[in-house]
Amino acid sequence: MSMVQTRRGFLTTLSLAGAAGLAFPPLSLGAEGTLETTTVRIHKAPVICIAPQYVSEELLRAEGFTDVRYVEVPVNTEGPSMGRGEADFSMSFVAEFIQDIDAGAPIVLVAGVHVGCFELFARQDIHRIGELKGKRVAADDPALLTLMASQVGLDPGNDFHWVTDPSVNPLELFAQGQIDAFLGFPPHPQELGARHVGHVLVSTAVDRPWSQYFCCMLAGNREYVRDHPVATKRALRAILKAADLCAKEPKRVAQMLVDRGYTTRYDYALQTLSDVPYDQWREYDPEDTVRFYALRLHENGRIKSIPQKICREHRLALLQ
Repeated sequence: MSMVQTRRGFLTTLSLAGAAGLAFPPLSLGAEGTLETTTVRIHKAPVICIAPQYVSEELLRAEGFTDVRYVEVPVNTEGPSMGRGEADFSMSFVAEFIQDIDAGAPIVLVAGVHVGCFELFARQDIHRIGELKGKRVAADDPALLTLMASQVGLDPGNDFHWVTDPSVNPLELFAQGQIDAFLGFPPHPQELGARHVGHVLVSTAVDRPWSQYFCCMLAGNREYVRDHPVATKRALRAILKAADLCAKEPKRVAQMLVDRGYTTRYDYALQTLSDVPYDQWREYDPEDTVRFYALRLHENGRIKSIPQKICREHRLALLQ
């Protein structure tokens, strides 16, 4: 990469235009103005791929936030929690947020942050998703595995034997050969890779169509975004700067994640930061991502709203 490209990328990150991973027409920003609030609350969950929101604390303070809080929440409950006003921003898989929106959660999709953190592992003798018909499967995010199955003509509701018992560890079941495939997000793929268990059928970082769209997006509490446009802009800028930091200094960020208690395994954290293309967020279209996943979720009966309704409501929400 040339010096010009590096400098241009850095300056783009600092500018509003560069931070415009905004999924929909932006708030009326004009002159930036002063922060409407100096408090921001961000979710904390045992997921390494959302590292940008964890390592953004100093960047948020540099943007003027004096009260930066991290609120612990179980995985895949970020949307409802934000909707209840328990946090202001969180990263998560876009399909989860779309389902939350469809269910009425008052949240707004603000930006795309990174692509490609999911991997589908299968037994060594299984070479295609279609071969999973009649097999036992489990997933950190069942919605994505459902969409992957539908993409190749399977009926995931009838063609899979889903393992969903919350009292069992699906990763360990897969490692012990008791299930045939497992879809996971970091650190689970990194752990399976380190243990040489199974092989990767699909990587959303490289395999189409999944690699063409954002995986994790940033969402915000609708009232916070509406009432605090300057704070929203600065929080977004800090988190996207943090995404660039994850790409440029993975060893430093991995150590920060361990030191701050977000993970105990430096090796899995470093592998995640090396695997996920954090520096490519400028290359993707957030609205295309929302449309892509909303269409497939609707086709699979996981949401009632048509994609146009999801997009239209968010345009209105961001312009209020």
